[in-house]
Amino acid sequence: QVQLVESGGGLVQAGGSLRLSCAASGSIYRINAMGWYRQAPGKQRELVAAITSGGGTNYADSVKGRFTISRDNAKNTVYLQMNSLKPEDTAVYYCNAGGIDYSGGYYYPRDYWGQGTQVTVSS
Repeated sequence: QVQLVESGGGLVQAGGSLRLSCAASGSIYRINAMGWYRQAPGKQRELVAAITSGGGTNYADSVKGRFTISRDNAKNTVYLQMNSLKPEDTAVYYCNAGGIDYSGGYYYPRDYWGQGTQVTVSS
């Protein structure tokens, strides 16, 4: 079993910054791409940013130039640096990781999710 534990959410004024962290722990065979999604009240969950194990990244248009995703492969940790925050960034942010379990001679593709962390941006 793999657990994703997020931290770093909170309340910030518009224009401020926050840094989210997500650490994977447990019986990890391999973690591939990692990313952050968010879900605002009454809206669908959307991809914010993703990063491959080799460092390739992509971002939602709404956060380009303001958010930066990075990762530490040795620590199985992904970060999301959020600058110039806007009230419309208010949401629950979820960490996601695509991985592989290995057990009994078999490989199992897995999709892991964190519990979510609240980010609130006041105007």
